[in-house]
Amino acid sequence: MRVVSRPVTEEDRKKNRYFEHMAGLVGTVQNAYNDEEISVQVDPSTMGTVAADVMKQATLRMRERFQKDTSEEQKKSLTKEEMEFTPNYVVLVRAADLEKA
Repeated sequence: MRVVSRPVTEEDRKKNRYFEHMAGLVGTVQNAYNDEEISVQVDPSTMGTVAADVMKQATLRMRERFQKDTSEEQKKSLTKEEMEFTPNYVVLVRAADLEKA
């Protein structure tokens, strides 16, 4: 699913439901709670430069925190992939803000 590109309204700002950086993001619907709350796991390759950089920095901080908070014994039972995880980027959108398939 692709998030539509549209101007941000005052109502969006008040309810924190649509932001400029969401326009054009493509991903997979993870859950539909109702028409006002649909979670979409975003494909990182569709992020703009700024969002991708923010995600990269957040990932590094999460990995560092995970390394710090995990005991050596626990680390031994984890694979390299588990230690170097990449978090999911999920946005909460309204059904009206998703392009129709």
